[in-house]
Amino acid sequence: MSAITPLMPRQKVPALELPLAGGGHFKLGEEKPTNFTLVVFYRGLHCPICGRYLADLQSKLDAFAERGVDVVAISSDSGERADEAKAVWKLDRLRVAYSLSLDAARAWGLYVSTSKGKTSTGVVEPALFSEPGLFLVRPDGTLYFGTVQTMPFARPNFQEILGALDFVIKNDYPARGEVIDHTAAA
Repeated sequence: MSAITPLMPRQKVPALELPLAGGGHFKLGEEKPTNFTLVVFYRGLHCPICGRYLADLQSKLDAFAERGVDVVAISSDSGERADEAKAVWKLDRLRVAYSLSLDAARAWGLYVSTSKGKTSTGVVEPALFSEPGLFLVRPDGTLYFGTVQTMPFARPNFQEILGALDFVIKNDYPARGEVIDHTAAA
């Protein structure tokens, strides 16, 4: 059994370097956002909920950019499936990275699921794939906010995240949940 270890706020996140659908590479350590990099892990081409979720994200890219937030969507899909997702879901502006290894997914605290065959859209799920997660990473590579899910539905709302970012940036609000050993923190 491979263990899931949650990422801790104010601590370094694991490295990410992945190819991008359509060409190029994403390397988290080379991002230079003013405030954050928003890393959105999605299930893959087989997930129709992911398509709608990422379309909503793409519609808000300018709003994230206005707040100094770079954005990338990542899956464990192959390059071919990532290219297809980008085309079918009309994600012409969103950076879509692929080939996330399941070991890397676990390092980010993501859950892994097995295939149940064809989905409602007729696309076959991969034998194993990572479930959704969303993370805000500071320019210094430390975690500000993170959430992971075991299911494709009920994901964080991007409009609410934008509103939260306004408050966070205006008030220099610190990352919360940072206590690693609560027995020693009292």
